[in-house]
Amino acid sequence: MMAASKSKLSAVITLFFVAPVVAEYLLGDLPLKLLPALIVLAPAYGGAAVLIREAGRRTGRGWPMMLVLGAAYASIAEGLVTQSLFNHDYLKMHMHLLDHAYLPALGIGGWWTLLMFNLHTFWSMGVSIALVEALFPAEAETPWLGRVGSSVVAFVFVLGSAANFGIGLKQNHFVASRPQLVSAAGLSILLIASAFLIPVRRSRITDGIVPSPLIAGVAAFVLGLGVLYTPPKWGWGSVGAMLAIDAVFLILLTFFSRKARWSALHTLSLAAGGALGYGIHAFTQRPLVGELLWMRISNAVFLAAAVWLIVFAAKRITRYQALEQAIVD
Repeated sequence: MMAASKSKLSAVITLFFVAPVVAEYLLGDLPLKLLPALIVLAPAYGGAAVLIREAGRRTGRGWPMMLVLGAAYASIAEGLVTQSLFNHDYLKMHMHLLDHAYLPALGIGGWWTLLMFNLHTFWSMGVSIALVEALFPAEAETPWLGRVGSSVVAFVFVLGSAANFGIGLKQNHFVASRPQLVSAAGLSILLIASAFLIPVRRSRITDGIVPSPLIAGVAAFVLGLGVLYTPPKWGWGSVGAMLAIDAVFLILLTFFSRKARWSALHTLSLAAGGALGYGIHAFTQRPLVGELLWMRISNAVFLAAAVWLIVFAAKRITRYQALEQAIVD
């Protein structure tokens, strides 16, 4: 019992820090020298990831709930905390993020809004949770925290979000309009409520063929790059392209993940494909902070770390599955 508790606490701490590293450093937004920023980023990203993961596992609603809550986090983070969905000159980078597929009535850009929902739902939350669960296969589908622990994480998440809001306000001197903030808050509440209306997941009983973990990972990698490299200059065409990619991914995932042969290695492979896509894409984007050389060194370090984590997690799952099979035999 004591060993199991220590393992679960280790899993919580790991996810708490993996989420911001995936979201900001592996993506290529922040360089290695800014790792101390995790003091602020981890409570926001990591706190959210832990809470989302706990909700999905504790209620038995699994990944469908976690993905919907990931979308709710995107609405909270980008609509209420950083407010990048409404800021025409976010971070004073003059990148014109909202100009593509602009919706004047809402004051948002269709391309940027959908991209942010993709990045936070599938990468910041989804990839991070899947990678860390793979590191702890024995506890992958069980809750890691009790009510007290979850309450502490929720408090830390609120503090982290408030700190990020304060930093963003100081950098941008921007506050969205009241209707925009109300809309973002309303969407966040709607998504959270919808997540709790998802039926409790039943055991996979459908027989049938599933792709190998390698093929699943390659598919996730290709589809992920499709989202990351969809040209914003396409305008509404880029929105349609990303929605089509999302639909393909979710349909295939829903179909195959219900099969009895779908395994933890398949889930890890999807996360691996997404993580590697992030890491490779980082080499092709313009650095937001620091010089190009040091950013590329940082990109290489974080990509190498992602590859190591994936390999290590795959070995952990394989070893655990072999042990389970030995017990059955």
